[in-house]
Amino acid sequence: MFRLDGKVAVVTGGYRGLGRAISVALAKSGAHIVAADVLPEDVGHETAKAVADVGGKCELLRLDVTQSDATETALRDVQSRLGRIDILVNNAGIARDNLLLRVSDEDIQKTFAVNVVGAINCARSAIKIMMRARTGRIINLASVVGEMGNPGQTVYSASKAALIGLTKTLAREYASRGITVNAVAPGFIDTDMTKNLPADAKKSMLEIIPLGRMGQPDDVAAAVVFLSTDEASYITGQVVRVNGGMYV
Repeated sequence: MFRLDGKVAVVTGGYRGLGRAISVALAKSGAHIVAADVLPEDVGHETAKAVADVGGKCELLRLDVTQSDATETALRDVQSRLGRIDILVNNAGIARDNLLLRVSDEDIQKTFAVNVVGAINCARSAIKIMMRARTGRIINLASVVGEMGNPGQTVYSASKAALIGLTKTLAREYASRGITVNAVAPGFIDTDMTKNLPADAKKSMLEIIPLGRMGQPDDVAAAVVFLSTDEASYITGQVVRVNGGMYV
């Protein structure tokens, strides 16, 4: 059960944090990984090594998901070389947190360009390939704040809410082609993004999590793996919350 042998998975934002954990977890289940990221390839070597350490195969792909033509070309090249793209994980994202009145136009545009337009670009390119195969899995990384909101994260939460809308609409549009589209909404996860939070902010956050702890990247990766497998073939248009009960 829960095997992905012979499948090809493209993971955006795959060089660090959740992207790395997701890449490794998919590889453990047998998928061939294409880790795509805007960062220099040398940053991705740790991901490639971590995948190799669990017996998997990983390619590194330099990609700016905000560029639609480059995304189309890159995914078409993956399909040409590997023969398929079975799984797309839209994990690439940025957070530029601030109260709305302090957010710059540049921050708004950049956040939506990466978090929303980037996911749309990748989904559009992948769906063209998946439609021909009449099967595919798309998993979008949303966030608990996209559902419940959070002061100081107006733009980020809006972008993640947009991903949930994208997920539900694509699920309806392409179900007849055998493509499922779901979202995973992490809560307070122990990553580089949360490591620099002040101690009092972490304490306050933990107080509203019923399980009383931060989540780990592997908790999120496990949900992504499940949604990628045949066992999840009757699940589409859903938001899987990985948040320790922070929002139910």
